[in-house]
Amino acid sequence: MAKFTPYDYKQMVMPPIFLEDQLSPGTLEFAIHYLVENRMDLSLFDEKYKNDEMGRSAYDPKILLKIVLFAYSRGLMGSRRIERACRENVTFMALTCGQKPDHSTIAAFVSSMKHEIGPLFCDVLLVCEEEGLLGGTFFALDGVKLPSNASRQWSGTHAKLQRKRERLEAKVKQLLKEHEREDKGDDDSLGPGSFRGRASREKQIERLQKQAERIEKWLSENEKKYGKNGKEITSNITDNESAKMITSHGYIQGYNGQALVDDKHQVVVHGEAFGTVSDHDHVGPMMQGAKENMQAIGHDEDYFSDTIFVADTNYHSESNIKKCQELELDAYIPDRYFRRRDPRYTTQKRYWPKRKKFHLEDFHHDEAADHYVCPNGKRLKVKARELYRDGLVYRIYVAEKKDCKGCTLKLKCLTARGAKRKYLWVPIAVQLTNLSRRMAGKVDTEMGRKIYPRRIAIAEPVFANIRTHKRMDRFTLRGKVKVNIQWMLYCMVHNIGKIANYGFT
Repeated sequence: MAKFTPYDYKQMVMPPIFLEDQLSPGTLEFAIHYLVENRMDLSLFDEKYKNDEMGRSAYDPKILLKIVLFAYSRGLMGSRRIERACRENVTFMALTCGQKPDHSTIAAFVSSMKHEIGPLFCDVLLVCEEEGLLGGTFFALDGVKLPSNASRQWSGTHAKLQRKRERLEAKVKQLLKEHEREDKGDDDSLGPGSFRGRASREKQIERLQKQAERIEKWLSENEKKYGKNGKEITSNITDNESAKMITSHGYIQGYNGQALVDDKHQVVVHGEAFGTVSDHDHVGPMMQGAKENMQAIGHDEDYFSDTIFVADTNYHSESNIKKCQELELDAYIPDRYFRRRDPRYTTQKRYWPKRKKFHLEDFHHDEAADHYVCPNGKRLKVKARELYRDGLVYRIYVAEKKDCKGCTLKLKCLTARGAKRKYLWVPIAVQLTNLSRRMAGKVDTEMGRKIYPRRIAIAEPVFANIRTHKRMDRFTLRGKVKVNIQWMLYCMVHNIGKIANYGFT
């Protein structure tokens, strides 16, 4: 008969662990430990503590910062998961020296770093500079839209939210009437098991009443939000600083995390989260934040002058291009049609979609009468002789409603949903002084077509590292200030990883 060594799970084992042995040089945890202990000024937190004479001892901010940074590097975002790791994971134990901060302490520490996160980020950036990780000549700006701790179902204009409150109140009245009929026994259709129990129905009524009261209170305390065009945009009851955004995975309620990246080793020189969908105004605040960061580590105010700056088509706007001119950036920001003008993409169908609608060349121009004739033989007369858009001057021709109403070619002609007649935009001139057109011409040059594609190798790896390797798929906090703290902590972890890989060992 075989003979095996006996084992027994009902015993306690206390293995000897030397904490410093768990923090091996060359690892990310060692880099975090070294930087927090030796290169980051955490005296900024001292003013928050008033326990030098009375009160219990607090956890050292160094300990809390270490475990938060290491937890984020391992994809642990929730404070309860971080608390558990401090009790079960030997690397976390080594970073905390055996201390076990609870989840409320960890959450409060992260949420309260409004004034400290910027200087701490600059401390890490200074080490990147000293280790030669910054090139300082080529920068790429990009962003990622992530959901936050906000409910998309609680979004809408004030009128829409008001209607939702009215529907909730109507539902409460309906439930109360059903409740009353059941008590009186007037409803013969009510049999055993037809409704939930009395207690369950009362809880439902109470929940709906609280929701209606919450909406009513919020509407009385908050003003409407307006976009650039002066129209009201959606608000959100759970986090009104977040925004409803469209992504490749559908609509989300969240924030737009931006990062300005140096090309040498993909170090983030500035990061910020915005509660806006469009990137049309992000160059200004991002470059201003980057300038302040570089000045904080000892560089001049004109550090970014004459440097190459690239961003994708989402940033192509008059305000962004104008800001690049003011900052003297050698910017390359293409418009959304730049690949259609690039002969290298002529064989790719995604940039040359199959025609399904009528185009301008399908309409015949009668020069003598100055009107167009549609494929069905109807006339389009001049409505506006000069209209400016995207750097071009257009002349607008419009058809009669009666001609389009019964037209058999309507589906191939009218593009907008619910359109009643055809509007034909005919380009007649170019605004040569327009910033957008000049930028498009710059990107279309041979030099521009060599420089712009480098953006993918600079910015995209940063977001791949943060989203995939570090598993940041959402913000767990609410409010722009707290979300921005979390985003900058992740950018800081990314930079510390660069220091661990390419800097000191």
